[in-house]
Amino acid sequence: MAGHGPVSPGTYLDGTPIWLVTGHPEAVTVLTDPRFSSDVTKQGKIDVAAAAGLPEDVAPYLMHTLGAYDPPDHTRLRRLVSREFTARRVERLRPRIQQIAGELLTGLPQEFDLIERYAYPLPIQVICELLGVPGADRDTWRAWAADLGAPDPARIAAGARGLVGYVRDLVAAKRRAPADDLLSGLVRVRDEDGDRLGDEELIALSISILLAGHETTVGLISQSAWLLLTHPLDRGDVATAVEEFLRYSGPAELAVLRYTLEPVELGDVTIPAGEAVQVVYAAANRDPRRFDRPGELDLHRLDNAHLGFGHGIHYCLGAALARAETRIALTTLFDRFPALTLAGEAGWQPGFKRALTGLPVRT
Repeated sequence: MAGHGPVSPGTYLDGTPIWLVTGHPEAVTVLTDPRFSSDVTKQGKIDVAAAAGLPEDVAPYLMHTLGAYDPPDHTRLRRLVSREFTARRVERLRPRIQQIAGELLTGLPQEFDLIERYAYPLPIQVICELLGVPGADRDTWRAWAADLGAPDPARIAAGARGLVGYVRDLVAAKRRAPADDLLSGLVRVRDEDGDRLGDEELIALSISILLAGHETTVGLISQSAWLLLTHPLDRGDVATAVEEFLRYSGPAELAVLRYTLEPVELGDVTIPAGEAVQVVYAAANRDPRRFDRPGELDLHRLDNAHLGFGHGIHYCLGAALARAETRIALTTLFDRFPALTLAGEAGWQPGFKRALTGLPVRT
């Protein structure tokens, strides 16, 4: 893909022509230049909701994520969410993350699936406790979340409606009986400052935090562990290693689509106004113009300006939490099982998105 130049024509899922940005400096420009909008309503070429199989009645709740707004609405919403999703709250979670990791690794058989028994339940339990999702409901919304990626449009619609209905009811429950959790905090913001956070925005933000807060972290933990198990590596410092895992094989391979508000010259190409632009993080993170030996996994890489969490005003709000979970997960895993090895072939999700579905290991 990147062999065609840092900016090149391509096609979207529905066949609509788009522009692919695979170069690192060009990607940074798209992610920071206000001539590129994140608001899908500012273009008319792609029906993103239809391409994703989302029914009209619930599409707004799943399309209006924090990453799909421009300033000043983005500034307003991010400030409101940031008041509750703070670094202090994440720091308070560290002992609990450590406790969950230890509990998950206790009493395991000699052979087990690392994803099913560890990499998946750890982030789910953390994000549910952070948001205030009851433990008894986790398997239910996990099934709905899985349906959003199904090939069957009926399953996608059912999953979307299930999630929206569930979060709507959960918001109502938090309003009746608030607790010390993120969702209760967002409800409080809504009720105390209702003209700044609408009900649709509240539900959409809650769903996006719930989904993003577990899916990408599951991918980061599992793919990082797979790399450690399949490469002759000196594990070194885990903090530095996680940054290299994000660059080399980060779970977020594509950015949210951007749209040109006017003609833009980028990478020796002029992109007309009203065009859809897709930044490909996976390619930009291996741009030889920015990274020395980009195809080499170097756990001690110091100059590592990867785009694994995005860049600019839409930089991942949960980056600190994902880093903390992954560092704790990997350190705890290999401290507990220093001789951990693969017990079979890893399973990979079919399709355009690279994600592990199974990782059999032996202690």
